[in-house]
Amino acid sequence: MNDRPSAFRLVFAPVRALFVSDASAGILLILVAVAAMLAANSPLAGEYEQLFYGELPWTPISKLDDLHLWINDGLMAVFFFVVGLEVKREWIEGQLSSAQSRRLPILAAAAGMAIPALVYVGVVGENSELLRGWAIPAATDIAFAMGVLGLLGNRCPASLRLFLLTVAIVDDIGAVLVIALFYTAQIKLVWLAAAGAVVVAMMALNRMRVAKYWPYILLALVLWYFVLNSGIHATIAGVVAALCIPMVGPDDETMVERMEHGLAPWSAYFIVPVFGFANAGVPLAGMGVEQIFAPLPLAIAAGLFLGKQIGIFFAIFVADKVGFAPRPDQASWPEIWGVSILCGIGFTMSLFISGLAFAEQQLLINEAKIGILLGSLISAVAGYTILRMSAPHPNDSRSPYID
Repeated sequence: MNDRPSAFRLVFAPVRALFVSDASAGILLILVAVAAMLAANSPLAGEYEQLFYGELPWTPISKLDDLHLWINDGLMAVFFFVVGLEVKREWIEGQLSSAQSRRLPILAAAAGMAIPALVYVGVVGENSELLRGWAIPAATDIAFAMGVLGLLGNRCPASLRLFLLTVAIVDDIGAVLVIALFYTAQIKLVWLAAAGAVVVAMMALNRMRVAKYWPYILLALVLWYFVLNSGIHATIAGVVAALCIPMVGPDDETMVERMEHGLAPWSAYFIVPVFGFANAGVPLAGMGVEQIFAPLPLAIAAGLFLGKQIGIFFAIFVADKVGFAPRPDQASWPEIWGVSILCGIGFTMSLFISGLAFAEQQLLINEAKIGILLGSLISAVAGYTILRMSAPHPNDSRSPYID
């Protein structure tokens, strides 16, 4: 009987290792994207469309009258809440806690958002309708990118993995700011003022070092409802609420860490996959080559694949050469190039921004999805191939932030 567990572990160890590593969330997203495309182009396409866009028989909030809106405005607020918790923790006591440690990630993330946007604008030209999508290729999907790194094992140094994670955190901050500043509808001042009052109340609890969860959760829900009605996208409430959570805690682990550890698995393995399945499906019936290679999908794909790697790689190269900030330790230039290409994997945030940029324009949203999937696939394959050819790092087989 004692041999059975050993034999079981021997047979299934590779499978288990795959799904407990930092590759698991990325692999799940890949499967979700494939499933969404299959569902949207199968005999179940009608049911797929009805499931997410059919009017709900009853909803407690009239603005959210279909499941797709509940996912994008409701569930994704929790995703942004987790992002906010991560940003706060890293900024106060993590990889972004000192001015020196912030230099390279901030520079790389800024260049990795600006250059893809410029590439996008260069491809779409003066088409004012398409210019609204300039921010779509500016975001990196950390789950997908870390998933590819997880598949590479020890062929990427731990310092470069940590750098990618840190750049993604700064990238998330930039994406949130872009959504708040450039994809906001008409502001309703009364609702916005009410939201501001809730933020003040949360900050007051923070100042009083209140370490109980329920007051913050209750006020976060109220804040989400007020922001939803203010004209600012409701998901911004998630980030703002997270920044109001105090770092203090009853033991060595802070409230921010406890909430992040509790919510992160739900975000990675439920919320983001559900969002991906609801948003990645593109009906290809009647879509010819001219639509697949239209200016919009080409601009997004070029921004993700070319813009990301150019912006991030040259930011690191220049920073290292002029002495502004050294490149990640033990990382060769080909490895840095490979990781820069992986930053062109845009899924969750890119799909989210495309829905905001081209609201109520389903044809453009579908073309944007094609560009996102195309650019992400090319970036994943190219980045993986380059890193696969690098020499192994025997002591860096796992990500430094995984226990």
